[in-house]
Amino acid sequence: MSSSKTIRIGGASGYWGDSQEAPRQLVLQGNLDYLVFDYLAEVTMSILVRAKEKTPDAGYARDFIDLVMKPLIHEIKARGIRVVANAGGVNVGACAAALAKVAEEAGVSLKIGTVEGDNLSDDLATLKAEGVSDMFSGMQMPEGMISANAYLGAFPIAAALDAGADVVITGRCVDSAVTLGPLIHEFGWGVDDYDRLAAGTLAGHILECGAQATGGNFTDWRDTVDGWDNMGYPIAVCRADGSFAITKPEGTGGVVSRLSVGEQILYEIGDPTAYIMPDVICDFSGATLNETKKDWLEISGVKGRAPTATYKVSGTYKDGYRATAATVITGFDAVEKARAFAEALLKRTRRLFVERNLGDYRDTAIHVVGAETLWGGNAREVAMHSREIMVQIDVRHDERAALELFSKETTGVGLSMTTGRCSAGAAGRPKITPVVAQFPFQIDKARIKPVVTVAERDIGFTMPVPSQYSEFPTAKHAAADDPVADDDLVEVPLIRLAAARSGDKGNNANVGVIARKDDYLPWIKRSATEAAVKNYFGHVVEGDVYRFDLPGMKAVNFLLTECLGGGGTSTLHLDNLAKTYGQQLLALPVKVPSELAKILT
Repeated sequence: MSSSKTIRIGGASGYWGDSQEAPRQLVLQGNLDYLVFDYLAEVTMSILVRAKEKTPDAGYARDFIDLVMKPLIHEIKARGIRVVANAGGVNVGACAAALAKVAEEAGVSLKIGTVEGDNLSDDLATLKAEGVSDMFSGMQMPEGMISANAYLGAFPIAAALDAGADVVITGRCVDSAVTLGPLIHEFGWGVDDYDRLAAGTLAGHILECGAQATGGNFTDWRDTVDGWDNMGYPIAVCRADGSFAITKPEGTGGVVSRLSVGEQILYEIGDPTAYIMPDVICDFSGATLNETKKDWLEISGVKGRAPTATYKVSGTYKDGYRATAATVITGFDAVEKARAFAEALLKRTRRLFVERNLGDYRDTAIHVVGAETLWGGNAREVAMHSREIMVQIDVRHDERAALELFSKETTGVGLSMTTGRCSAGAAGRPKITPVVAQFPFQIDKARIKPVVTVAERDIGFTMPVPSQYSEFPTAKHAAADDPVADDDLVEVPLIRLAAARSGDKGNNANVGVIARKDDYLPWIKRSATEAAVKNYFGHVVEGDVYRFDLPGMKAVNFLLTECLGGGGTSTLHLDNLAKTYGQQLLALPVKVPSELAKILT
């Protein structure tokens, strides 16, 4: 194998529903060796579980079949591009069968590989009897469990590629495994090559959210807005030593820079020195990012250590019902009218519940959108005087009948409550949906037996075992910085000094902050302390806030615990996935020397 060999991998999907133009662009313009897809967010798994309950042949990402492989299969085959996707969801076999049918109809010979073994649904009774508990809250496994899927790693994918698969379809695997698997296959990395496995994981982490790495959802949005109609999608150019570069197809929109890719590296990683994956524990704190030419970012300095002896398992269970009602209110006193309307509707329906022995709501939330409802105590006074807002009322209840009553009353009070009101969105009554909540836990890796098939033949895969395992790491956040005198310091918003991005992990949120220049970082750290950030997000944070250092990237990462009301499908928070937290934190006042403030403004 030549030391100069490089492998080009295109990240074509960041979620189920991502643009169908992404794979087309990468196939036609990316000069790729591999095209990889990540479809399975935790919320997506709950959607797929419900779909399979209704239709036994459902439960996988149909977009992969209908919008990717069907129109592009001839180009993919002709260009020799191999494909890896976790599109199998909770029904890998049905996804593979659908792809085989598409290939047959197109007259294309395609060796399809599958990776299964993540589905533990048949073991739920045994696991419950063993006293399995939530890995974060300690809650015992609840009744009504409907699924459990282990987060598998990259070695089964590599094995399918070793056996000649042109396309590999998996169920639940970690997002980055669809990228790491091809690198293990191409470069022969072993289970103890921790630094390389960690570097490949980081490449996968950057690709797994599609255009987020190439200027999508970017703090400096004006730098990319002119190219939004033709956004470029990310390509990792990877080498055997673990170093790699990020780029995008030439002539496409967006940007590949230290800040755009840096935001994605920080996205949802928690402790950057202990990013736990099935194959390796990654340390991104010393990673360096170097812009060597236009839209080309070199990344190195990633370290890794032995993985833990357990897999994370994402379980789901039925947890009551929810509904959302929304209406637009305008005119004088709009904010006050909105709150009065929402409170009266909840009071009215609670009275009707009592009369019908339905019990109270499990939870309720009132969001006055347009009055900076997401900002809590940081909302501006001017927002309280908006003349046009939308009030959104979210409710949960254990009984469907109660929410059917709520749904009817939201329209039934149309002539008896507030004036200046019109519909928001689709007409009709609020839809009632079952809540499928997440129950995450750990399981010994020795109990999971991944099954790898190629061309419908079991290849007899045995998971390789590393020479050692690590204990499950405990987060070690940064020590507080020494205080600095306040002489000649003035306040500027954090956005002048940094870019940021945020996202969720269960009931926790992650906000990554990367300094625009190296010498800005000390001033960021001085003001953006754990205590300051916890106070700033006091309207949502019920747990602790931890700050972690990434000196290689000149960045810090905040972990906000117990801030999403249960997270995912369970919460009634307006921002249920913490996607807005980064933008909110960028308004945090930061004290800097007056001379620096003049430059920043």
